[in-house]
Amino acid sequence: MVKKSSDSSGYVKQRYKSPGVITPKLAAELKVLKKMTDDDIDFSDIPLKLDWSKAEVGKFYRPVKKLVSLRVDADILAWFKNQAKGKLYTAMMNKALRMYVLAHEKS
Repeated sequence: MVKKSSDSSGYVKQRYKSPGVITPKLAAELKVLKKMTDDDIDFSDIPLKLDWSKAEVGKFYRPVKKLVSLRVDADILAWFKNQAKGKLYTAMMNKALRMYVLAHEKS
């Protein structure tokens, strides 16, 4: 039996399909846009958003993770697993450790 490579599947071919040929109309429009400076762009129809009260700090920040082996008391591990319902209990432990570190950095 010959193993098929994943890039030969219809899904991959469809997903990474070439956008097609650039029409002369689109090419002319892109040429005009390329020559424009930032000062030439009209922003008057774009509302200026000054309310940052609902902004989330660090929403897209992902700290670097490092794989470690850690010995934890069985009852502590069972508590985290029970609280997380078996899913992502290590993330919950990491969050608890981070809160501890942040609390002790302030003092």
